[in-house]
Amino acid sequence: MPPRKEFIDYSAEVRRHDSPALRWLLLALGVLFVLLGIAGALLPVLPATPFMLLAAACFARASPRFYNWLLNNAVFGPTVLEWRQHHSIPWRIKIAAIALMSITLSASIVFFVPWLELQIALALGGVALGIYLYRIPSRDRPS
Repeated sequence: MPPRKEFIDYSAEVRRHDSPALRWLLLALGVLFVLLGIAGALLPVLPATPFMLLAAACFARASPRFYNWLLNNAVFGPTVLEWRQHHSIPWRIKIAAIALMSITLSASIVFFVPWLELQIALALGGVALGIYLYRIPSRDRPS
């Protein structure tokens, strides 16, 4: 069994909201975003990373415990930390997201959307999103 990664406490980054009701709402939203992120990791239609970033933002205002859990998670933690510390996305994840987005949008345009105007809008939106994702820095980009 590989050695377990050391737990790092990120509680200093948490700024809990004053309102208990809003903290509960943010906690519920954070859990929802984590579930959507897990679904996104398993389904090619949903991206996981944006949902995990949203969950981290919610947890940072609601719960040090959940925030620490997410950032110390072996699967999602490194990507969230990369964004929080460097505002960059790992190269492999960026390319996979653009490729999966291109495949699912292309399939939608060809097989499921009958109106030409909507097909054009989806294609333009996909190209714009792909360009935006590509322009986000990647510190580990191969040269």
